[in-house]
Amino acid sequence: EMHGAAPHLIAEDWKMLQYHCSTLFDNEIPGLPKAIQKSGRPLKSIKQRLKSKEGRIRGNLMGKRVDHSARAVITPDPNLDIDEVGTPRSIAMNLSIPEIVTPFNISALQELVHNGPTQYPGAKYIIRDTGERIDLRFHPRTSDLHLQYGYVVERHLRDGDIIVFNRQPTLHKMSMMGHRIRVLPWSTFRLNLSVTTPYNADFDGDEMNMHIPQSVETKAEVKELSMVTKLFITPQSNRPCMGIVQDSLTGACILTRRDTFIELENVMNLVMWADYSNANLPLPAILKPKPLWTGKQLFSLFIPK
Repeated sequence: EMHGAAPHLIAEDWKMLQYHCSTLFDNEIPGLPKAIQKSGRPLKSIKQRLKSKEGRIRGNLMGKRVDHSARAVITPDPNLDIDEVGTPRSIAMNLSIPEIVTPFNISALQELVHNGPTQYPGAKYIIRDTGERIDLRFHPRTSDLHLQYGYVVERHLRDGDIIVFNRQPTLHKMSMMGHRIRVLPWSTFRLNLSVTTPYNADFDGDEMNMHIPQSVETKAEVKELSMVTKLFITPQSNRPCMGIVQDSLTGACILTRRDTFIELENVMNLVMWADYSNANLPLPAILKPKPLWTGKQLFSLFIPK
C-alpha cells in the first residue's frame, strides 16, 4: 500500500503468504491443494517429518541402529532356565564383552587370545593401556601376544554372561529384561516358554533383539534391576506376569491328581532336573508290591521350603 500497489494484488499476496505458512506446518490440510517442489513432488511439511513410523521421532530418534546388538528368530526350549536365553554360537563369536586384565584372570584371558577370533571360546581385540587397539583377525601369530595388567580383552560371549533381551513393540517394563546367556548350536534364540507371556511372544516367526552391556556398571544395573527373576511381579497390577504354560501346566495338573503314582525310575528322572531343591527324597507312599510315589510328593520335593 505504501508503494501504491493495487489492493487486489495485496490481498492475493496475503492469501499466498497464509497458504505457504499453513503448508509449511501441514501439507495435508483437507480441501487445500498441496504445495509442491520444483520437481513436482509434494512439499514435506513439519508435521509429515515428525509423524508416522518412518518419521523423525519413531524412525530416527527412537529407532536408531545400535552397536553390540543381535537379532534372530526365537524358538522354544523348555530345558532352559526361565532367565536363560539360548544364543547361537555364530552370534557369541561375533559380539564381544570387554574384560580388564587383572592378576585373577590373566591366564584365562591369555588362553582366549591364543585361540583368536576364529576358535570358540576366543577373543577379537586387545586394547593396550596406551589406547592402541590390536585386531586379532589380522595378527599372524596370536601366541606371540602377551597380556599385561590393565590391558582390555574383548572376548567372545560365553555361558552366564548378562544381556538385555527385547521384543518389539516395547509396550511395558517387562518387554526388556535381563537374561543369562547359554551358548548353543544352530541359528535361533531359544527361550523358556514361561517367559513368553511378558514379552507377548510366540514362535510363529517372531524375532527378538539382544543387547550386550559393555561396562561393569551397566552389567550391575541389569543384574540388580532388570533380571527376569526380579520382575515376576508386574508393577502395573501387582501380580505375577509369568507362570507355567502349555505342556508344563498340563503335566503339573496330571502329576498332582490323587490317582497319579510314579515308579522309582521315573522319579529319579524327574529329580535329576530339580536344580534348586536340596531336600531328601521322601519315603514312597506305597511300598508293596513295588514302591510308588505320588506326584504331590514330588512337588513337595521341588518347591523350596
